[in-house]
Amino acid sequence: MDKKKLVIGVIGADIHAVGISILQHAFEEAGFEVVNLGVMVSQEEYIAAAIETNADAILVSSLYGHGELDCRGLRDKCDESGLKDILLYVGGNIVVGKQPFDEVEKRFKAMGFDRVFGPGTAPETTVAALYEDLKVEKPEAVLA
Repeated sequence: MDKKKLVIGVIGADIHAVGISILQHAFEEAGFEVVNLGVMVSQEEYIAAAIETNADAILVSSLYGHGELDCRGLRDKCDESGLKDILLYVGGNIVVGKQPFDEVEKRFKAMGFDRVFGPGTAPETTVAALYEDLKVEKPEAVLA
C-alpha cells in the first residue's frame, strides 16, 4: 500500500512549533508520509509543497488566533492550482477570543475546509478523520 502524503505546517506569522512536531510524529506513526513545512508558512508554500509531493491532504495549524484571516482564500488558491480534490484540514486556536466552536466550524467549512479541529484536539482524533476521509485502512503496526 502506498502511504498517503500529508503537507502540514503552521500558517501565517504563527511561530508555535511544538504542536506541529507532535502532529508530525503522530501522523508518521499512523502510517502517513509527512512533509512538515514548519512555522510561518504561507498559503503558497502549502500549495507548492502539495503539488511537488502529490499530497493527498493539507493540514493547517494555527495557535495564535489569526487562523481565520490567514486561511481565507486557501481553498480557492488550491482549486486554481489544480488541487481541487485535495483534503483540507485546519485546527488549533484558529480564532481570536472565545467563540462557540460550532459557529467557528461553520465559517471554516464555508471557506472550503473539509474538517475543523478546535484547541486541544487529540492527534488520534485527526488521525481517525484522515483514515476515514482518505479511505485508508489502519495499518497493522497501528492496530495495537
